[in-house]
Amino acid sequence: MMTKTRLIFAILLIAVLPSYGQHDELKQAITFYAPFNDNTQAQIATGDANIYSAPERKEAPNAKSALPAHVAIASGEGLSGDALEFKEKVKEVVFFKAKDNMTYNNQDWTGTVSFWLKLTPEEDLEPGFCDPIQITDVGYNDASIWVDFTENNPRNFRLGVIGDLQSWNPDNIGPNDNPEFDKRLVTVENHPFSRDEWTHVLITYNSLGSGEGSASLYLNGELQGSKDRVIDPFNWELDKANIYLGLNYIGLMDELAIFNRSLSVEEVQTVYGLKKGLEEIL
Repeated sequence: MMTKTRLIFAILLIAVLPSYGQHDELKQAITFYAPFNDNTQAQIATGDANIYSAPERKEAPNAKSALPAHVAIASGEGLSGDALEFKEKVKEVVFFKAKDNMTYNNQDWTGTVSFWLKLTPEEDLEPGFCDPIQITDVGYNDASIWVDFTENNPRNFRLGVIGDLQSWNPDNIGPNDNPEFDKRLVTVENHPFSRDEWTHVLITYNSLGSGEGSASLYLNGELQGSKDRVIDPFNWELDKANIYLGLNYIGLMDELAIFNRSLSVEEVQTVYGLKKGLEEIL
């Protein structure tokens, strides 16, 4: 006969086991993880773990493995531990290399990008567009995944998932004059960002390059919008593809993680619920 103590233990075990299983599945899906504790080197990297910087984007091929003067590790300011701090708007670029750190596939590219931000955009950012993250081999409008804050206050927050420029915009018409550009965006008008607390940003993307792709944006575990028909091809010169961080950004960033698959809604909420970051399951 089962005692009362054993019954309680069994109930607790049944309740806990699913979360352990989910955590294990999340761990196995991580291809890149930079918690920015003490240093900038990624804790998990299936490619190059080092961070790089260059005076401007066109000089990225000759970048050095170091931080520029305006970027530093902010001791004790992170979600748990330290964080990466961008102190001013400059032309210098900071990035990790995308090759092998992302499971890129030009026929069927699927994955997730997760990170945390801490800023009040309307007060902290200088005039102009700001891309906290931009993943591409060329630019924001050519085979890219990015999020940005728009240039004017009050600032909107947007997800852009944009395929090959030659395919969707062969005449290279500027975004303000091209309605095709807006079709590739998810826009959030009432965002939760504040310098008083961390905001979790998560992007999922499915089957990019297949002609039947999709992408979704989550903030603090809540779906903000999706693009369910991403038809553009996504072709990279992989050696030139980078994960750019903090373009024109002023504020804190933490817990950058990349997964080799699109996380489920439940998993998105699990990652958001890890208030000490992915270290909790690693």
